[in-house]
Amino acid sequence: MAPEPHPAEAPQAPQAPGGAPAGTSAGAPAAAPAAEPAAADPAELPTAATAVTPTAALPGLPRTLTTRARTLAAAVRKRCADLARIESPSGDAARLDSLAEELAAGYAATGATAVRQRCDHGDHLVLDWPGQQEDLPHLLVVGHHDTVWPVGTLADWPVEERDGRLTGPGVLDMKGGLALLEGAFALLADLGQRPHRPVRMVIVSDEEVGSPDGRRQVERHLRGAAAVLGLEPGHPDGRLKTARRGSTRVRLTVTGREAHAGLDAADGVSAIDELVDQLIVVRGLARQPGTELNTGRIHGGTRANVIAGRAEAELGLRFSTTEAQHRTLDTLAHLTPHRPGADVRTEVLSSRPAWPERTGNPLLRHVRSLAAALGQHLDGAPAGGAGDTNLAGARGLPTLDGLGAVGAGPHARTEHLRVDQLGPRIALLAALLAVPLPRLRER
Repeated sequence: MAPEPHPAEAPQAPQAPGGAPAGTSAGAPAAAPAAEPAAADPAELPTAATAVTPTAALPGLPRTLTTRARTLAAAVRKRCADLARIESPSGDAARLDSLAEELAAGYAATGATAVRQRCDHGDHLVLDWPGQQEDLPHLLVVGHHDTVWPVGTLADWPVEERDGRLTGPGVLDMKGGLALLEGAFALLADLGQRPHRPVRMVIVSDEEVGSPDGRRQVERHLRGAAAVLGLEPGHPDGRLKTARRGSTRVRLTVTGREAHAGLDAADGVSAIDELVDQLIVVRGLARQPGTELNTGRIHGGTRANVIAGRAEAELGLRFSTTEAQHRTLDTLAHLTPHRPGADVRTEVLSSRPAWPERTGNPLLRHVRSLAAALGQHLDGAPAGGAGDTNLAGARGLPTLDGLGAVGAGPHARTEHLRVDQLGPRIALLAALLAVPLPRLRER
């Protein structure tokens, strides 16, 4: 059940705490305090006409954030490169845990408390930053520190900058997003500021394989969240992600009967032949509305002179609607063998529900108004990929993704982020943390 929304909050300037939080630079100037604004009408949702209201109570802050973010961009670029040089493929617990330790130390320097959540395939991280108003519902940020790239990729594809682009395995998806949020908190700490409300971040270790264990960590912290932000890369043009397709990984396993391929072929039942025929049937599912299929991996058999006794395929499915997801998975669950003696089974390895596009979207309006105050033009659009923000968006929670680095080529050797967009993203994230949220849901 979605939590009850909090009443609209009157915009107010972030107040410097009595003592500077961890990570505050010695002698860093504090932002000038602003006059207390008039209280907002709790019954009024933000509209296009009031889009700039959140920044009206923050004179000087947009310019301060933009200037400081530009200065911090070089350090964030280096941080991203350093994180990308710590290879962290999904399933490699030792390397993922090493990166989790490094991330925890970096965020702790900005005032966070970090807790490692044990997982055999690599620990997850849960981080908390105190807010000025601790009684408000928390802002939840989700991310991941695993990548699709196997160990050794750096040997022939090093992290390097060329023509204003930082390239390397995982720099965009999503070491860049992790470094950017660290930079945003460091910026606030440097100004003697802290977030308006408590901020919690969940970094999972298995997002690239569908978050089979990390999903429960994310869902646990959705309860009571005022809004959910994702640090996945934005669209190549910088737009945020306002909806995502659902995704499911399915293992299709066929069991046959082994036999000598020359002497006793008639006694065997080829699991590979059966799998091929099943995949032809499965490919037809992609012709149904709202469904896409990728056969990502096939394995089977032992030798050329042995009838294969076992074969399997891993399927990646994406769905535009929940109805398409249910229909397709039901079909896969009831596949029947073509050959006597063969057995066909399907197993759902991980699944994320579709996050549909919603009209209105006051959270996007709020972020657009902050971006405009910072001199940025920003919009949002649905995305084809899936991520952990699906879990929030599918429940109707105010959700935006794509607040990470701007670039292109995730999961490809062309993966890169744009260095010139680091500063604007740092400033935007810092503003999102510092500025009060409007009311984002109807009562």
